[in-house]
Amino acid sequence: MHSRNEIRFLLNGAPVALPDVSAAQTLLDFLRLNRRLTGTKEGCAEGDCGACTVLVGRLAGGVLRYEAVNACIRFLATLDGCHVVTVEHLRGPDGALHPVQQAMVEFHGSQCGFCTPGFVMSLYALWMERPEPTAGEVETAIQGNLCRCTGYAPIIRAAVAVSRYGTPTADLLTRERAAVTEALTALRDGARVETGPADNRAILPADVDDFAELYAAYPQATVVAGATDVGLWVTKFLKPISPAIFIGHLEGLKRIDRDGDSLRIGAGVSYSELGPVIAEHVPHLADYWSRIAGWQVRNMGTIGGNIANGSPIGDTPPVLIAMGAEVVLRRGAERRVLPLETFFIDYGKQDRAPGEFVEEIRLPLSQAGERHAAYKISKRRDEDISSVAAGFRVTVQDGIISDARLAFGGMAATPRRAVAAEAALVGQAWHETAFEAAAVALAGDFTPLTDWRASAEYRAAAAANLLRRFFHEQEGQAPVRLAVA
Repeated sequence: MHSRNEIRFLLNGAPVALPDVSAAQTLLDFLRLNRRLTGTKEGCAEGDCGACTVLVGRLAGGVLRYEAVNACIRFLATLDGCHVVTVEHLRGPDGALHPVQQAMVEFHGSQCGFCTPGFVMSLYALWMERPEPTAGEVETAIQGNLCRCTGYAPIIRAAVAVSRYGTPTADLLTRERAAVTEALTALRDGARVETGPADNRAILPADVDDFAELYAAYPQATVVAGATDVGLWVTKFLKPISPAIFIGHLEGLKRIDRDGDSLRIGAGVSYSELGPVIAEHVPHLADYWSRIAGWQVRNMGTIGGNIANGSPIGDTPPVLIAMGAEVVLRRGAERRVLPLETFFIDYGKQDRAPGEFVEEIRLPLSQAGERHAAYKISKRRDEDISSVAAGFRVTVQDGIISDARLAFGGMAATPRRAVAAEAALVGQAWHETAFEAAAVALAGDFTPLTDWRASAEYRAAAAANLLRRFFHEQEGQAPVRLAVA
């Protein structure tokens, strides 16, 4: 197999070829320290504040697509075959301010200015997709950007007004799109990339089969998809990740197919890539989906990664377990399928052999008689980790509950079903009393912990109240306000 040791990409308007790129080197450090592009700021170093936001363009199915990402947790090695755009690349005609920058000036969207370049880049990505966004669309686009000075009202007003100062058709990225597409296409040589020093090795497989072969041979390797978790291992815990196998570029893991009454979702599909499919086929998850992290993290984070890391507070496992999802695990050329709920064994332990990886998620679609809901409880509504997450699927036939799947995250060492509460529902009439009984039975399912996100008492009360809320919402009623003990 053909291989090389260079990472090759475009940075603003210039090609870059870097040999010996270490696994742990971040894009942010490269921009600031190596290229002195200091408009990209370091705020939190954990993908939370958005001060480091840049755009990364990549080819997907031959189409060039730009996404806002966090440079602080994006590893440099993942940029092979991409176009990185920083705030320094923005400009209007004749060197004037870019329309996004001009709008921020006119509407007083900047005060101390530290976070401003990150906001500009997020709003730039939005403007390229939605030249005349609504205030709601702007709020969603800047979920991953924090500002401590201005509040957000002037920033939102600026974002809504950007097209007064120019149009995307005249923008530099639009005008150079054909040339960039051609350049990125030329960089795609189908090679495996192996780079970095021996103690900080980065490997980019040529395709999924190559990845399976590599991981079976090096089961001790760190597999990195979106890096939204592994990035913090490096920036916050200084944890070595070598050898690291980067798989975010593998198109074979990004397939989304309708297969009868189910969806087949490649493990490398990002939250953003799955978003339109969720809206069309799984609408009860649409609002929940928009509350997972911020835009930058949704552009990077993958469904398979959220499952594979086994976190008890991962956002996707509870709602997928409730729907009866299965995972396809692969080691080398061998595959096996198991229910997602059995994949999680204990805290930090999954039913996954050395060298085995999550290749695909199979998600059944809603059937007649099923009622679904998904809930996320967090201290901050947007871009926050769940204190409690829940997915419900209850089947009702002739007014009787024939089946119930109630899954929770944040309530135990693993995401799992509430079997006692389910038993309290099955066979009962669809009525408030059944859900009250299930809420009481839930105390036998979980013994939650107290941590800085929530107390055990809060988690137990919130989880029970979500069952009550589910019934009221399904009945078309506003849920009653319930006190937390």
